[in-house]
Amino acid sequence: MSYPALVEPAAELTIDEVRRYSRHLIIPDVGMSGQKRLKNAKVLVIGAGGLGSPAMLYLAAAGVGTIGIAEFDEVDESNLQRQVIHGQSDIGRPKSESARDSIKEINPHVNVVIHEGRLDNDNVLGVFEGYDLILDGTDNFATRYMVNDAAYFLKIPYVWGSIYRFDGQASVFWPHAVTEDGTSAEAPCYRCLYPEPPPPGMVPSCAEGGVLGVLCAAIGSIQVNEGIKLLTGIGDPLVGKLMIYDALEMEYRKLKVRKDPNCALCGENATVTELIDYDAFCGAISEEAADAAVGSTISVTQLEHMIKEKESGGADFLLVDVREPNEAEINNIPGAVLIPKGEFLNGNALEQLPSDKQIVLHCKSGVRSAECLAIVKGAGYENAVHVGGGVVAWVNQVDPSQPSY
Repeated sequence: MSYPALVEPAAELTIDEVRRYSRHLIIPDVGMSGQKRLKNAKVLVIGAGGLGSPAMLYLAAAGVGTIGIAEFDEVDESNLQRQVIHGQSDIGRPKSESARDSIKEINPHVNVVIHEGRLDNDNVLGVFEGYDLILDGTDNFATRYMVNDAAYFLKIPYVWGSIYRFDGQASVFWPHAVTEDGTSAEAPCYRCLYPEPPPPGMVPSCAEGGVLGVLCAAIGSIQVNEGIKLLTGIGDPLVGKLMIYDALEMEYRKLKVRKDPNCALCGENATVTELIDYDAFCGAISEEAADAAVGSTISVTQLEHMIKEKESGGADFLLVDVREPNEAEINNIPGAVLIPKGEFLNGNALEQLPSDKQIVLHCKSGVRSAECLAIVKGAGYENAVHVGGGVVAWVNQVDPSQPSY
């Protein structure tokens, strides 16, 4: 299905631009008109991380005239395995500034607009205003729902991508899409595909579960490909379609995604008519975990003191690491016994816990251990606690000789 181009052509291309984009210009479907549209286009990229990095590089190389960057984080060494827009010398710099400099090095003709600070309900509509296309590289559900809703309210197409370990997905959400012949495309939004977020703690982030670095390039380039098609009005974009990529099997699948007539946002009787509290909607952790953690969360310095007391003949306890085995190989808190979270979910972990010792749980950051804490308390271990900040806080505050991840 074809759609009208999102952008009108710019008045002209300079001689330098003609030379630069010559390989585009000799493609009949793109040509001079398509390249002028790209020059006139304004694309906002949310996140200068795994997906945003390759996406911005190729948007710049393709000649998109204005690239907006919405990013609040700084470059960390662990980013460099996949976030190819940054380099070793950028560690500690704002990602937005590092990305801007890389874009300018690739294509000085591109206008880069930096939107500093975290996107939230107070600024998201103002940031989105004036852009032709939103390309999303975020990795958390609350932001995805907010981006989807804001793009819908402003009638801006939303190019979405998602990555985890070896798997990637991409689609274009554009409920307001009208086909070339002027009829409604009856296209879905993100909520049509995912009406509700997954239960808190059920889907690990890339920081918890990992991601193959090159997968970012595969999905990020698909997003740019779809963006170019929408901006120039060529090809058949992934509107109403979900692309699924399995890097291990080297398999692409494409599924149809239909508009949900009962969608809370774009359905016939919509209930989401303005931006909502997305953190509450998605939840960082479950209510059970949050309740269990109240009054039962200790700091890493408290844990350090407990370990020293135990070594001196003080109160005994069992320290349990609920991360995965490969994570425990990276760093650890001395004396911890490894029982992955999955063992708590299926109940097997409870058989391994002593009844005569206090149970102390930890994970990477404190999210998974809070979920396990709820299970342990529900099994009768009322004095169980978990470590806020997890092994990340331990490395930062107690033992900086260990690597972080």
